[in-house]
Amino acid sequence: MGFKHDLLASRGPAAAFAVMGLYWGGFAALVPALKPQAGLSDEGFGLAMLVSTCGAVLAMWLAPVAERRLGALALPVLSVLLAGAFLLPGVATGWQGFALAMLAAAGAAGLLDVVMNAQVAGLEASIRRPLMNLNHAVYSLVYAVSALATGLARELGASPLVAFAGLGLAALLLVAVMGSAPTASAHGDGRTPRGATPWRLILPAGLVVLIGFLSEQATEGWSALHLERNLGAGAAAGAVGPALLGITMTVGRLFGQGLAQRFAEPTVIRIGAAVSACGALLAALADSLWIAYAGFAVLGLGASVIVPMAFAFVAARCPAERRAQAISRLSVIGYAGFFLGPPLMGLVSGGIGLAAAFAMVALILLLIPLALIPWMRRSTPA
Repeated sequence: MGFKHDLLASRGPAAAFAVMGLYWGGFAALVPALKPQAGLSDEGFGLAMLVSTCGAVLAMWLAPVAERRLGALALPVLSVLLAGAFLLPGVATGWQGFALAMLAAAGAAGLLDVVMNAQVAGLEASIRRPLMNLNHAVYSLVYAVSALATGLARELGASPLVAFAGLGLAALLLVAVMGSAPTASAHGDGRTPRGATPWRLILPAGLVVLIGFLSEQATEGWSALHLERNLGAGAAAGAVGPALLGITMTVGRLFGQGLAQRFAEPTVIRIGAAVSACGALLAALADSLWIAYAGFAVLGLGASVIVPMAFAFVAARCPAERRAQAISRLSVIGYAGFFLGPPLMGLVSGGIGLAAAFAMVALILLLIPLALIPWMRRSTPA
């Protein structure tokens, strides 16, 4: 059985991953246009994104309840909700307006993200094959295509609202795929889980996800700005930065699909984090577009396996009835990096420059092999 069989088996969640990739890829390419539209500095943009963390964290905490109540409709309903919410940043102006718009968009993304990861974990347990890397690869591939297409649309004069509306049409086509696909419960027998949350298992893996998402979001949200501001790129050339991240993460995750069958998750995560740190440092030190592109490509290859392997690590070690709740709690910790990345990058960029901010990302990534992987190994029951 190959990629095609696995993709067909998980086509519902895979379509949801594609919807997520559409919007975050488009958003990454639109950052240089959204900031002036809203009238924000680097620090203001970062702080506005920090506000969105509140909506995302609350949504992720409640996502298992939403999945139980929506049942088979969870993925299509939450995908439509995400498409509607992302129209708001396209029209938002001022710090308060942009912060509230991203609060809604991040909340919708948080709900969908937990549900689609939980459903992939349920399918993995059902067919006894690794699917997490493949589905995350779908996200990365669509993210790359969306970033490039949105960058070209922006080069041709499309406004953020027009760009987000175009992405909405593509999202509706993917919703039709979800409606025709079988689903797998992430809750075992469907009852509300009882007993203590396995924090000893979740906490170190959650911090790994946090750093993985922080490195991804730093590149998604700031690579185009780094290329345009520091290296003289135009809008389309600047969009190559986030697009390269998506492309190389796709390649890395497809390769990781095979690695997941041969090596333990902590081993793959350790190597990926070290490679990603090297890429972030190369991008920080780049004095030309091509060196920066190479840095972002290496960063993407290494970072590609960090998040899906951490999700798979936790899902494989939780009983079925606690799987959705465990992934929800893992996401609450981990996705803090997805939304804390922009304010952290904004503060460092405003103080000492974007190049230094990417060097900081490299140092943070090194915490994974040096401290968090040993902790993950100790958390695994003998």
